[in-house]
Amino acid sequence: MSVESSADRAGMGALPPGSTVGILGGGQLGRMMAIAAASYGLKTHIFAPDADSPAFEVAGKHTVAGYEDEAALVAFAAAVDVVTYEFENIPAESVDLLRRHVPLFPDHKALATTQDRLLEKRFVAALGIPTAPFRDIASRQDLVTALADLGAPAILKTRRFGYDGKGQVKIEVGADLDAALAAIGHAPAILEGFVPFVREVSVVGARDQAGAFAAYDVCENVHRHHILDITTVPSALSAEQTAEAIAAAKAIADALSYVGVLAVEMFVLEGGDSPIVVNEIAPRVHNSGHWTIEGAITSQFAQHIRAVCGWPLGSTRRNGQVEMRNLIGDDVEAWADIVAQPGLHLHLYGKASARPGRKMGHVTRVLPE
Repeated sequence: MSVESSADRAGMGALPPGSTVGILGGGQLGRMMAIAAASYGLKTHIFAPDADSPAFEVAGKHTVAGYEDEAALVAFAAAVDVVTYEFENIPAESVDLLRRHVPLFPDHKALATTQDRLLEKRFVAALGIPTAPFRDIASRQDLVTALADLGAPAILKTRRFGYDGKGQVKIEVGADLDAALAAIGHAPAILEGFVPFVREVSVVGARDQAGAFAAYDVCENVHRHHILDITTVPSALSAEQTAEAIAAAKAIADALSYVGVLAVEMFVLEGGDSPIVVNEIAPRVHNSGHWTIEGAITSQFAQHIRAVCGWPLGSTRRNGQVEMRNLIGDDVEAWADIVAQPGLHLHLYGKASARPGRKMGHVTRVLPE
């Protein structure tokens, strides 16, 4: 069951076909956004520091420069009609510079909130949405005190720059705390109490410039070595849990005045009065939404482009039962077997070399209901 709401779109000033969307980041998410934009007759200009960025292959223009290069950023802003991004770890100063020259969606508030796990957890908790218990960790003594309060096992996470299991370490009873702090480089951190979850889910949704919100069906996710392995849709959630999860995502998007696609990762707990707990917010298109390319009327990438360009949101209706599997590292070597199987949809990201833990592509299967 997908959920959509509408709002008055008068005066949105939609960008017409032929306009240029600037995308910060040249990885697979930027690549798939550029492909979606092209289907609407929109041009894309990718800004990324790596000369071999996969998104460059499918964009009309690209700039190779660091995110701190002010002159390059100003020139980029002058060449595009709107700016968005494929990942959240963009320097705040760069965002402030860009938004003074060109519309930028999602805006700086969404980035500032989600770049820092402590700020993010406090933001979600202030909305009355359950999270794992957490504590701010700025010193070894903070960690000792937090563990006495929350107990072990617990997860120590850097406040910034963590993804796919990076920047975090599990602390068991009797663990070496100095080793745990060293493992995250003694960076500012949070400690999260253990959450006894039975499944991991995510809500991928979008909010447009007038406040309309549309969510895709809840995704059920299985991780392998902290990296998303398989997403299946629909999830096994009850109707009540589904409504609760989508309502939480909408509340987060509304509170951020969000524009674009976002994903909210959640845990489903073992019983209790609050079975849905928010884990993290991704202020961008998300790996667990890749199934929407074949599995929904409007893909998450097309939806994001529509939102940031001031277009009305598309339908999030699902086309069938869907499974999406990531191709990680050497998994990509099975591409010939995959394309030989009817009903499988292969997406490769154009990355030059495979290595352990690197997302090289994904494959999707859509079955009738």
